[in-house]
Formats: sequence, C-alpha cells, structure tokens
Amino acid sequence: MKSNGDSRMVAFSETKVVDVNDNPPEVTLSALTSPIPENSPEIVVAVFSVSDTDSGDNGKTITSIQDDLPFLLKPSIKNFYTLVTERALDREERTEYNITITVTDLGTPRLKTQHNLTVTVSDVNDNAPTFSQTTYTLRVRENNSPALHIGSVSATDRDSGANAQVTYSLLPPHDPQLPLGSLVSINADNGQLFALRSLDFEALQAFEFRVGAADRGSPALSSQALVRVLVADANDNAPFVLYPLQNGSAPCTELVPRAAEAGYLVAKVVAVDGDSGQNAWLSYQLLKATEPGLFGVWAHNGEVRTARPLSERDAVKHRLLVLVRDHGEPPLSASVTLHVLLVDGFSQPYLPLPDAAAAEARADPLTVYLVVALACVSSLFLFSVLVFVAVRLCRRRRAASGGGCSVPEGPFPGHLVDVSGAGTLSHSYQYEVCLRGGSGTGEFKFLKPIIPNLQFQSTGREVEENSSFRDSFGI
Repeated sequence: MKSNGDSRMVAFSETKVVDVNDNPPEVTLSALTSPIPENSPEIVVAVFSVSDTDSGDNGKTITSIQDDLPFLLKPSIKNFYTLVTERALDREERTEYNITITVTDLGTPRLKTQHNLTVTVSDVNDNAPTFSQTTYTLRVRENNSPALHIGSVSATDRDSGANAQVTYSLLPPHDPQLPLGSLVSINADNGQLFALRSLDFEALQAFEFRVGAADRGSPALSSQALVRVLVADANDNAPFVLYPLQNGSAPCTELVPRAAEAGYLVAKVVAVDGDSGQNAWLSYQLLKATEPGLFGVWAHNGEVRTARPLSERDAVKHRLLVLVRDHGEPPLSASVTLHVLLVDGFSQPYLPLPDAAAAEARADPLTVYLVVALACVSSLFLFSVLVFVAVRLCRRRRAASGGGCSVPEGPFPGHLVDVSGAGTLSHSYQYEVCLRGGSGTGEFKFLKPIIPNLQFQSTGREVEENSSFRDSFGI
C-alpha cells in the first residue's frame, strides 16, 4: 500500500472462516415402490440419499423413521439408505402407510429435514368369503305360492376388487333322495332363496341343504353354510273318520241292551287328522239324534254313551249324527252316522235296518262271477271223473269180451279147499282164474273167504275134486 508517495511495507494475516450450521440436510429420493403386495416378505420400498453442505459436525446427519411402522432403514453405500419392510404386510389390517423420513445434523443448533412417503398395500386373494351365520333357519308355511321368497344368505369377503366379489350357489345335498333342484333356487348375486313349488307339510316337514359362496379371485376361494327349511303346518286336512266306516257299504249298527244304565258305552267314534299341533286337535259333538237326550258324545274322546237309563217306550232303532271338528283356523270338520238298535238281549236274532237290508240285497257283481266260475269248474271236474270211470269200465269189458281170457270147458269148481294138501289152510277161498291161450301162464285172483273152516269128510272126495280141478285146467 502506498501513501503520500512513500512506499511502506504492510503485513497481512490469514483469516479462517468458521462454519456455521446454517444449511439443513437434504433428502434425495432415488426409487420408490408403491403399492406393494401384501403377504410378501422383505421388500425394498424406497432408496434415497442424504446430504448436508455444512462441514464438520454440521454436515454429519442422523436418519430415522417412526418407530410404530413395520419398516426398517438400512444404510448402504455412503449417505445412501434403503427403506424395507420389516415383515409381511396385511392389506386387510392396513391399506396405507405414511412414512416420514427425518434427517437431523449434529450442528448447533441442530437442523433437520423431513420427507414424507405414502406407501399403499395391494390386495392378494388370501381371504375366503365368510357367511354371517354358519346355520340359517328359514320357515315357510305350506301351500305357499311358487317362486316365493323364503329368505336370504349373506357372505362378505375382506379382500378388495374382484377378490371380494361373491357368487352364491346351491351345493349337492347329502341325501340323494332330496329333489333339491325342484324345491328351492338361489340368486347367485345376492343370495336370496326362493321356493320353486308349493310345499306340503304332510309330505315334507323339513329339509336342509348347503349353500356355497365363492369369490372371483385367482385362485378362487369359497366357504359353505347350512340352510335348514322348516315347513309350517296349515289346516288343510279335514278329520278322517276311521270308525264307524263310511264307505257306502252296509252301515255299522251297534246293539244296546234295554237294560243298559246311564253312561253305558255304546260305541266310540275314532278319527284322525293329517295335520299337526292345534290343527290336529279333534273334538266331537252330537249334531242330530232320533231321540234327543237319550245319547251323548264325549267331546274329547268320541265315546257315545247313554245319557239316561233305557225304557220300553224308547224306539228300537236310532240314528245318531256325530260331528268331528279340528281346532285349526279356519276349523275343518267331518260327520259320521251311527246306527243303534235296542234289543232285549244279545242272544235274540238281529234284524238289520231297512237301509242295511237294501244294501245286502245288492249283490256284488264280482261275487256273482266268482260263484258262477266255481260252479263251472266243479261241474267240469265231475264230468271229467265220470268220463274217466266210463272209459276204464269200457276197456275192461272190451278186454273181457275180446277173448283176452279163455275159460276151458268142463266142470269148473267154484270152491277150493286147502290146496296145500297138508291141511294148513283153515279157510276156503273164492277165486277167479284167467288163462291166456298160448301164453303158458295162468293168473289167479283170490277175492275173499267164502265160508270159514270148511272140512271135507271123505279123502276120496277130496282127491276126486283135486283131480277134477287138474283135468279142468289141463294140468
């Protein structure tokens, strides 16, 4: 430096600039993966670098993220970091993560920089549809109209997109005899169930089947639920009388002795109802009687009893009309006619009622046909036997008159005594002799003893008769 024209020497000293922590760290994102698939192991989510233009401790940095996140920071080469997943993520648990990368230097005062990342989790078809109930119980009244909506099933899927779209279907029943395809149908989109035809409680009181729900993921997942359908009874069956029979044949008549006291059991009306519960509860009522007040019907068991002692002035024949009614809504009923005959004792002959006699007079055509057929068969059998006997006799006569047997001329004794000669026979026998010419053989037929123990007095006569016998047969 020169001053006032004089040259002087000036000494310069070096000045050192001290760094001040006036620059915050910087984060530079190199790569980011989002969304990331769920259920995957360790995945690299992001790669970034950290820098600070300050020097010394002011340029040194610390990088961190939140502690409550399933992610880790891993340093790689100088000032580079990798953000990775700590474990497999579940989209159904959390679909999105907001990650804040915080970089702090070591200067005084400390400066920091934050960088936010948003990472979404993509869905994988790892959840099968789930029904709201494991068992559904539906009730439908019998005699329903076809295509009636009887109930619904519902299933949800925790996945998303196509993986959460549910389709419903009927599964084959365990019982092969159950015509499930003709009983119910299901809407594949919403799970509504419909009865295809009218149900009959008396034929099918309950049935069950399984419903399947499948998603549209790949591979598709499915689940099942049990559906039980209970058919409710309707009062659609009138009482049916088992006794007395009302089939158009001869009416049943009950005999009652005139000596019967009050409360005597005349008969019991027996009826059944095809319904169930209250619809099958039956009550009995006497609607009409020839002599009101003589007979009564117990309302709960149908027993017909005398209401008072019988007298000689009571009519012989009585006709009772009994009504049987159920307790359904609306109630249904049936009636039965009972004929009663008063008798002095059960041993006397019973004269049927005029209606019964008329019914018995009408012969059953089938019975007539059977009687005629039996008579024809019997006549044919008897005629066959007679023909057979006649043919046998004719053959025997023809054989006798045709020379089948020749009787020699000369005296022929009709009796024979003791042919042994030793006197061992004690009876005489009548015999028939038939000799066939040229045969050289003879046949004897002994019929029966004629006189017991016939003895001859003369030996000479015996010898003479024996000789005559031998001469007659040419012996």
